[in-house]
Amino acid sequence: MDLQWNVQVVDRVALVTINNPPANALSKSVIAQLNELLDQWENDEQIKAIVLTGEGRFFIAGADIKEFTQLQSEDAAAMSKQGQQVFDRVEKFPKPIIAAINGACLGGGLELAMACHIRLAAADARLGLPELNLGLIPGYGGTQRLPRLVGRGKATQLILTSEMISGEEAHRIGLVDVIYPVEELVDEAKKLAEAIAQKSAVTIKLALKAIHAREELSLSEGLDYEAKLFGEAFAAEDVKEGVAAFLEKRKPQFADR
Repeated sequence: MDLQWNVQVVDRVALVTINNPPANALSKSVIAQLNELLDQWENDEQIKAIVLTGEGRFFIAGADIKEFTQLQSEDAAAMSKQGQQVFDRVEKFPKPIIAAINGACLGGGLELAMACHIRLAAADARLGLPELNLGLIPGYGGTQRLPRLVGRGKATQLILTSEMISGEEAHRIGLVDVIYPVEELVDEAKKLAEAIAQKSAVTIKLALKAIHAREELSLSEGLDYEAKLFGEAFAAEDVKEGVAAFLEKRKPQFADR
């Protein structure tokens, strides 16, 4: 099976580019490959942050619609659940995954981007959930993550109209975090990932766990969980190095332990 994901690791950052011409569609095999890559990245101590982008004019233009032609109801529900499980792994991944949305980011592509921890986009990228144009609804988490990011009303509008919006508009409504000219996008995403990769892998993981918990816990429960994780940070070797470096006015050299 050909790998549709190109992976380059430099300075503890994995630049991951989907290359599945012509539109970088998320076929079942492409999603399965992503799941296998997540296994590899989680266990690779040389990777501390991941940048996800697309080859050519597309980030990811959606699912592979050809695979829908023979689906029955039960098959479709199973496909949806499998995709949701992989994207849920992305959202809960212990290393930050940054989406660098370089072009068309539609359907399943936007659902994957919304599962990433941080979203950067080209100003002229096109984003949307066009599933209703096909007589479908989003099936990889779009109905759940989009309202959490942009609010219920705006999400309902975008889903029910199948409207595509620019990277600039996506930034304005909070769907993406930063926009750049397309020629600067990947370099800026790598700079961000490199800055994160200078931190301790231990505390990156703890911070991501605490941030994700707010989706599932009340404020008081979340604060209790944060306190627990704060205590766990003090059990790591890196806290001693971080505190010593601060007091000695030098850059810390974390051992990721």
